[in-house]
Amino acid sequence: MTYEEFFAKVKEKFMAADVSDITEHLAYQFNITGEAEGVFYVEVKEGKLYVEPYDYIDRDAMFTCSAENLMKLAGGKLDPILAVTMKKLKVEGNIDKALKLKNLIGSKKKK
Repeated sequence: MTYEEFFAKVKEKFMAADVSDITEHLAYQFNITGEAEGVFYVEVKEGKLYVEPYDYIDRDAMFTCSAENLMKLAGGKLDPILAVTMKKLKVEGNIDKALKLKNLIGSKKKK
């Protein structure tokens, strides 16, 4: 899988999240290793979600993992805290804000 194919899939999964009730600013950078290697960011700002294929310099937290593990995280098949303890996910930065990723992934927009 190429980075472009991977990014399109992961963006679709993240964009399904309901961030309408998140009032604080959250900015995460994801560094993907191995197959589909690349970088992208997820930002929640004023109740809107942005997912773009760029570095985010002023980020709250940075996550490093494989494309496979990130798809499992985004699909709710791998718990982020378990992934860290199993060394499948590396986290740097503001841990309080990093923990909010779990709620972001678990939320779904109402249809």
